[in-house]
Amino acid sequence: MSQEYAKNQPKGFSNHIERVAIVGAGGRLGGFIIKELCKTGKHTVTAITRATSTTKLPDSVQAALVDYDDEDSLVKALHGQQFLIITLAFDAPGDTQPKLIRAAAKAGVPYVMPNWFAFDFANEQLMKDTPVPPEVEGVSSLIESLGVSSWVVLTTGLWYEYVLYSDNYGIDIRNRSVLWIDDARVRYSSSTWPQMAKAITALVSLKEFPDDENDKLPTLSQLRNNVVYIASFSPTQKEVFNSVKKATGTSDKDWTFTSKTSKDHYEEGAAKTQKGDLSGFGTQIFGRLSFPTGEGDYESRRGLHNKTLGLSIEDIDAYTGIVVEAISSNQGLYAGTVVAPVSSHKALSAQGRDI
Repeated sequence: MSQEYAKNQPKGFSNHIERVAIVGAGGRLGGFIIKELCKTGKHTVTAITRATSTTKLPDSVQAALVDYDDEDSLVKALHGQQFLIITLAFDAPGDTQPKLIRAAAKAGVPYVMPNWFAFDFANEQLMKDTPVPPEVEGVSSLIESLGVSSWVVLTTGLWYEYVLYSDNYGIDIRNRSVLWIDDARVRYSSSTWPQMAKAITALVSLKEFPDDENDKLPTLSQLRNNVVYIASFSPTQKEVFNSVKKATGTSDKDWTFTSKTSKDHYEEGAAKTQKGDLSGFGTQIFGRLSFPTGEGDYESRRGLHNKTLGLSIEDIDAYTGIVVEAISSNQGLYAGTVVAPVSSHKALSAQGRDI
């Protein structure tokens, strides 16, 4: 596809995304996204939500009530939108995302960010080895086949606060125990929820096209049908543990230690998942990302788009402190904020709540 320029667009064309629709605005990641989007003052944000939803949205966010079994209602809600962000709960019906994608095409939405926000979407073997929700498989092909929208997948790696809070880094803060995986020196590209929201907001705030041949600034069109990689940091298990010790004021003598191979950890989780026991989900993923082949460290393998999006590497100790405080207070992660707090450290969670 030849490069398009803003100077060649029809009269009245605006070279920025102004209208953004989001599915899952009342969820954990969705709450952070709308908070960041509303800060820009440049976007009209619409939450696509069920008529039965009880989610309380900020006053600046418009609500479009839909019936997911009625395509016409979805198309109507998406009409005129320029960028659709899909965030769904892990247990959302498997046909929800395809319905949204088809409706977006019928409504003429130029860009769709599918529900992913996890490890390396472009690593086919990694995707095969992990319990990827069925609606994710073939999502980019579906969007392209409809011939209307372009897709942008945001790869975020492990969700730092959630994974640490739920013991899936192998570090059980509540019981002061550590499960070392292999030598604990593999790196895991990880992102915080605020960083993910900032990345999405920065992405939809880019110019859509270069102004002309001399404009070398990054644009949204340069990223269409591509994976965007971000991270807050890429720590080893030992580095996460050192951060936890700082936050808890403890030393090694206060903890108990066991160890396991990444292969055994992965297979243990996979065996549970295959039996329908979703408690194995996090174990399987962390085990696979711990393989010495290093697929969990896409920062080294792929590089990051942090600079393109104006994102900084974050302070891991600050976010470890948030997790430790949430556990100590027993109030859940980000309790009292605009987002849905994580109140069960064993919850499988996910990106959205009310859809």
